[in-house]
Amino acid sequence: MMNSVLTNPITLPVFLVCMAAAMALGVLTALVFLHRSRHSASFALALAMLPMVVCLVIMLVNGNVGTGVAVAGAFTLVRFRSVPGTAREIAAIFTAMVIGLALGMGLVGIAAMFFLLAAGFTLALTRFNFGAASRYEKQLRITIPENFSYEGLFDDLFEKYTSATYLRKVQTTNMGTLFELTYDVRFSDIVVPKEFIDEIRARNGNLNVSIGDFSEKEML
Repeated sequence: MMNSVLTNPITLPVFLVCMAAAMALGVLTALVFLHRSRHSASFALALAMLPMVVCLVIMLVNGNVGTGVAVAGAFTLVRFRSVPGTAREIAAIFTAMVIGLALGMGLVGIAAMFFLLAAGFTLALTRFNFGAASRYEKQLRITIPENFSYEGLFDDLFEKYTSATYLRKVQTTNMGTLFELTYDVRFSDIVVPKEFIDEIRARNGNLNVSIGDFSEKEML
């Protein structure tokens, strides 16, 4: 089970077995990592195909140094046409690549066992929301005019409606005529009180107020 199924030269049955395993494990890897997460259809397709592509590349190299250098050079071009991904997407890509590498070396059993371990570990951590922010913690953005002093401007409201508040960022907007204040806040209830937003609007000149969950980039 742990031995390589590759022969020299590679026969058609062995090639088809490795490709079939790569396609199956690629689809299953995509299903696992895209479970309970936002994703695009193009990323799901790429993740499902990645083990098969890597598997074939490793088979083609097969100890040939010149071919390996050429393939490595071709793959470096891909990163210039890719957009930054989340940490979860990067982990999914590395997992799919490892599976493809194992299959390219004919280690079908090791690839399958690695997938089972990675899938079980990922699903368990996802199930228990490992490392996720509390549902009571939100990100608050408040826009105020530039002539307002933001220091202590909303302290009484924070003390009344929140259990913890931290001013994360202050930046100018609208050609410097406005300030945008970004706070990390923790509420005592999951539902944000409407009165809290109404009182902020009455104090900031009825400018923009937004409350939402943290983005992944904000939590890095």
